[in-house]
Amino acid sequence: MASFYILLAILLWSSLGIVVRLSDVAIHILIFYSFVVALILQGVILTMKTYRKNIPGFKKIKYIMMFGIVSLLNMLSYFYAFKNTTIANAVLTHYTAPVIVAFLAPVFLKEKITEKVIIAIIIASVGLWIMLNGFTFQEGHNRGILSGLFSGLTYAVIVILARSYAQDFNPLVLTFFSNLAIVILLVPFVREIPLHALWSFLLMGIVHSTIAPILYFKGLQSITAQKAAVLGYFEPVGAILLAVLIFGESPSGMAVIGGILILTSGYIAITKRI
Repeated sequence: MASFYILLAILLWSSLGIVVRLSDVAIHILIFYSFVVALILQGVILTMKTYRKNIPGFKKIKYIMMFGIVSLLNMLSYFYAFKNTTIANAVLTHYTAPVIVAFLAPVFLKEKITEKVIIAIIIASVGLWIMLNGFTFQEGHNRGILSGLFSGLTYAVIVILARSYAQDFNPLVLTFFSNLAIVILLVPFVREIPLHALWSFLLMGIVHSTIAPILYFKGLQSITAQKAAVLGYFEPVGAILLAVLIFGESPSGMAVIGGILILTSGYIAITKRI
């Protein structure tokens, strides 16, 4: 069941690119207002007696808000990579995260690196490379590639922190206070309210900033960070499938082969003890 929570969260997040494309607003504006919607919804739920008792003291809350800061750095660096290099370069550098997690988890979470982890990461990495036709080295892409690598590092840190915090905090509490940190940081940079994109704020606030992270944190209560990181490879596969369904885009034969390899790595992660 824990793997199902992680997979469902990842598949929900895979639709994010479509919402970003259709919303037609600046990224920081989209993030800010969708998280405001999420905070309102989550805040109402947290007022209920069942959840109020799960709210920790300030000393612990500050650690959750630090998690939110890392999450914001991850989002901004990932989107910056999209704008300053090819989508393939951005995604490939971003998904260095599972490799980083494989080495960080034994140090910070005392998880063992198993053969199954290594095999799953190799298969998924090769699949992603094939699906996106590898790196495109062009002049002027250095900043985008470096930003993508940084987003991969921050993504890895997020997985490690999330796995650690998921053991101590209620998923809703963890989601609320990390979102709160992001909103506070973005307030100085917001000067407009684009009402035409209200639908995207509501959709992202409810689905991508509330339901998905709560499912992800709940799943991380029971599975290893390494396994969660491998399952993260399903996100680009889900994004391609949604693009086919919604925009009528046709995936290439290489994309199909790469997708099959990624699904295989996910099968290994779900069915084998890693």
